[in-house]
Amino acid sequence: MTAVTVTERSYRWIDRLSKLLGVALIAVGLDTGGHTPAGIAFAAAGVACGLATIFVSKQ
Repeated sequence: MTAVTVTERSYRWIDRLSKLLGVALIAVGLDTGGHTPAGIAFAAAGVACGLATIFVSKQ
């Protein structure tokens, strides 16, 4: 697996945006119905988006 490296400033922005998008997707999933397949899919996508920056290295 190839590591992605970005500057610290870029990392902060990418991290913030991914967390906000993750929270928004989870909210959409809950609004759709947390027990429905669509709601679960939105929530899972939100969690994945929120955790995406774990694999990015700061320079």
